Amino acid sequence: MAREQKTILVTGGAGFLGSNLCDLLIAKGNKVICVDNLITGRKQNVQHLLKNRNFTFIKHDITAPLKLNSKIDEIYNLASPASPVDFDRLSEEILLVNSLGTKNMLDLALKNKARFFEASTSEVYGSALKIPQDESYWGNVNSIGPRSCYDESKRFSEALVMAYYRKYSLDTRIVRIFNTYGPKMRADDGRVVTNFINQALHNKPITIYGSGQQTRSFCYVSDEIDGIWRLMQANYNLPVNIGNPNEFTILELAQKIKELANSKSEIIFKPLPKDDPERRKPDIALAKKLFNWHPKVELEEGLKRTIEYFREQK
Repeated sequence: MAREQKTILVTGGAGFLGSNLCDLLIAKGNKVICVDNLITGRKQNVQHLLKNRNFTFIKHDITAPLKLNSKIDEIYNLASPASPVDFDRLSEEILLVNSLGTKNMLDLALKNKARFFEASTSEVYGSALKIPQDESYWGNVNSIGPRSCYDESKRFSEALVMAYYRKYSLDTRIVRIFNTYGPKMRADDGRVVTNFINQALHNKPITIYGSGQQTRSFCYVSDEIDGIWRLMQANYNLPVNIGNPNEFTILELAQKIKELANSKSEIIFKPLPKDDPERRKPDIALAKKLFNWHPKVELEEGLKRTIEYFREQK
């Protein structure tokens, strides 16, 4: 028996994660409405989908209400700048999209009786004092620091989603996304993987901030998107971590990228930015228990694919 086709709205659908999610949802036979104001998303990320009769692109800022003629079955809310380089120049936009924008999308979900998915972040844990971070940890966040526009607005969006779940019985999901990398990332997004790859490919100095002993856990994009989709199918309304629990130092990452890119770059060190977390490592026991999810792509393989993507972009 054929599965019923759904009409799914993806906000931030031309961004890194959003465009990869659109690919998956289209491949599964759904109708997808991609909404993006292109403040950080890129239309080229969904260019190959524009001629697909099941795909629609709408340029729109979700801080304004969105009027649609279609009945919506599901909403994935991924609209928000999320890169460190955006936190200064787009601080107001980040705060508004994760508050007013999230409310507009929740109201649209309520009107359509649609299942609602909120993309939150590991940044809600701040500079975590608990390693690894599980979903019960409340975090260690500077509410007025340089990262606060993102940290605090995502904490607010989680609270707003839970309010709609409790007050209106809206069918909601919340993911906490950990460091993710892969094709369709912006070359200038300021994230550590893209910074290192671009520096390595151009044989420029690979810049490490701090000693390089701070850690991150890197999840390849196909694993992250698979986890996001699986969470949407699960019957669970509280936040769930989706990330790779394998922890690497930033220095290890730099050395690995230099080797894989066959680069002549030297590795240099600069002062660590304020409130940069020292360790980031997800506890994914809940995702394993709920829907048997765990990442499959090892860091070296994922980096090879990502380096090749950026080589092609050149």
